[in-house]
Amino acid sequence: MDKLDHATSIRKLNSRIAFVSGNFNIIHPGHIRFLLFAKEQAETLVVGLNDQKYSLNTYFSNQERMSALASLSFVDEVVLIEEDLEEFLYALQPQVIVKGKEFEQLSNIEQEIAAKFGGKVLFSSGEKQFSTKELLLQQAAESSKIGVQLQKFHQRYNISEATLRTHLKKFENLNVAIFGDIIIDEYQECLPIGMSQEDPTIAVSPLESFQYLGGAGIVSAHARRLGANVTFYSVVGNDGPGKFARSKLHEYDVKSIIIEDKTRPTTHKLRYRAKNKTLLRVNSFRKHAIEHPTIDSLVSSFQEQISSFDAVIFSDFSFGVLCPTLIQKIQKLCVKHSIPMVADSQTSSQKGDLNKFNHLMLTTPTELEARLAVQDDDNGLIQVTSDLANQLNTNNLIVTLGAEGVLIRHREDLNSSLETDNLPALSDVAIDTAGAGDAFFVATTLMLCTGASIWQASFIGSVASAVQVNTMGNVPINTEELVKKIQELIQ
Repeated sequence: MDKLDHATSIRKLNSRIAFVSGNFNIIHPGHIRFLLFAKEQAETLVVGLNDQKYSLNTYFSNQERMSALASLSFVDEVVLIEEDLEEFLYALQPQVIVKGKEFEQLSNIEQEIAAKFGGKVLFSSGEKQFSTKELLLQQAAESSKIGVQLQKFHQRYNISEATLRTHLKKFENLNVAIFGDIIIDEYQECLPIGMSQEDPTIAVSPLESFQYLGGAGIVSAHARRLGANVTFYSVVGNDGPGKFARSKLHEYDVKSIIIEDKTRPTTHKLRYRAKNKTLLRVNSFRKHAIEHPTIDSLVSSFQEQISSFDAVIFSDFSFGVLCPTLIQKIQKLCVKHSIPMVADSQTSSQKGDLNKFNHLMLTTPTELEARLAVQDDDNGLIQVTSDLANQLNTNNLIVTLGAEGVLIRHREDLNSSLETDNLPALSDVAIDTAGAGDAFFVATTLMLCTGASIWQASFIGSVASAVQVNTMGNVPINTEELVKKIQELIQ
């Protein structure tokens, strides 16, 4: 059937139609959200796929991209669009045409066309995150249907077991400096007794207590356990958690330059838990910036060894160690000595700020952290990450999306356009998600330092994250665990 006749047939058979168009080279989580939003606007969703001849940087064939889109259960029709978009829209006459939020301020021919047959154009990039369990399960099911496309990831980027082993072996030759906040995570397991008779309070009886090194401390431990030589710079208080931190760093064989600051307690997060549920969190901390003598001492210690470092890692949890003054001094030295820098600024109970950093080789924010950094709560992930990469002067930016995997943006230099790819989460079952982002951040960084491509590095980062979520507690992982997981994934 002729394409325009097919469009007319669709119109006659369906009472309400939504239409979207695009290249859809890699179907990443942002596309899934966008298409789900479009589907919600009508009974029938028609996707116009731009012909490869007219699509920049599209390396999948028309047939491969059409098959990937058609495999999505909420996509009803996929039509190849060449230079006949206007004619097709006049034949289809959709009630709703959906375009990404980033197109709203631009000139859109679709608006002129839709006005002629009473349609409308909506600008939206879909929900920022999946808010219900049902939708999460739906997204996971749809992702599995495009598994053929995702399975080609390691083929596209020379990700063989032998290649990865070669890079992992090189970790032993790396020397990295890590700056950041130490956190002690404590879990107080409790036995629920019942409801207090005096007031509406749940009564519990304490059982076992477990302490873990967290924050930038565990980032350092991950790097060391993976084989790199680590020098860790941080600040603790004159207290029990501070002594515990020093003890664990020694146990993990991390060389540490730790300054004691009597004006601040060591950041300590206590969670009361019962039957695998957190009942209450009690955080003890100060988040004022460290004092100038402390800053000068850390900078001086770093400068003495600067010629030995292959990279500097900033692991920021917003508890005062990575204050603007320290960051600026370290960044200035790194630029002068051509030392690559990577940064992560976490937003949890504290609000992170990636804008403190610049000239980065890599950053790996969550979606929330990326949106906070560019103050953009509306546009899609592609626009948000493009803006953030430019804002931070970085060539490699990876948004970690939890169960949705990771979205990878890369360019060869600051004047090049950003390439895009994504990886699904590589673990089906998560025992404990604590530290998954830290493991991803460290493993990806070390891979880049060995000369691996961002695609190879992201794959190893995803493997490290999968290993971590299958481990109870935030404890450092090793290369043997990575190799074992790689063997499961690449056969």
